[in-house]
Amino acid sequence: MSICPSGPLAHLFDVDTCCTLKQALDVFKKQVDNVAQCHIQLAQTLREEARKMEEFREKQKLQRKKTELIMDAAHKQRSLQFKKTMDAKKIYVQKCRDKDEAEQAVHRSANAVNPKQQEKLFVKLATSKTAVEDSDKVYMMHVNTLDKVREDWQSEHIKACEIFEAQEWERIKFFRNALWVHVNQLSQQCVTSDDMYEEVRKSLEACSIEKDIEYFVNQQKTGQTPPAPIVYENFYSPQKNTAPQGKAPGPNLPRRGPLPVPKSLPDNPDYSLVDNYSLIYQ
Repeated sequence: MSICPSGPLAHLFDVDTCCTLKQALDVFKKQVDNVAQCHIQLAQTLREEARKMEEFREKQKLQRKKTELIMDAAHKQRSLQFKKTMDAKKIYVQKCRDKDEAEQAVHRSANAVNPKQQEKLFVKLATSKTAVEDSDKVYMMHVNTLDKVREDWQSEHIKACEIFEAQEWERIKFFRNALWVHVNQLSQQCVTSDDMYEEVRKSLEACSIEKDIEYFVNQQKTGQTPPAPIVYENFYSPQKNTAPQGKAPGPNLPRRGPLPVPKSLPDNPDYSLVDNYSLIYQ
């Protein structure tokens, strides 16, 4: 950043600006340039801090993604095993009902004369008992498997919660420290800028109006005697280039007195009298 001789402050940096004010303006220009450079450096520092924040965020995002994938796999396995267990339970319940119906049928046919029919009922009862035992084993196996899967899922869930909690600790700590550093940088920038502005204030305190005006007068003056007045020159007079005798050119020439003030006549307000001369107001 630099101050160019254009705009509303252009006249302040004119080459004719003199003495102490010129020195103060030079200091002002220099310090404003210094402040601008400090702001540029601060912007670069803040961009670097922003880059670190973005890298930290991406790092945590990848860690969180890995944990989420593990949790998704454990949840799917738990859901699948739960479905298998519920299906095995339905089969087991149905087999138990079939066995109960077979036992009731055997009891109802205890007084039946047809031995073949009783034999069929006993075979059906034995078959239902075997089916109940088999379905019970399958159901028990799925329950045990589900319990193991549940324990694994719960363990992974606890690990994930611990990882996420640790990430939150790290994230809050990182951003808190980053903001702390950021505020310190801004505060330091204010202190540095104020120090530079103080240099400008000191240069302005050293600015002397009296010295500057005296310097300007000494540099721009054209002489101590004002130019002589233009006198009348008669073309036919042989002494047309000589000034009147006894009169010196310059500011010693007598000046005319003030003009008389017109006075109204007492008889007629439309008339004025100046040295016995009447004037009609138009």
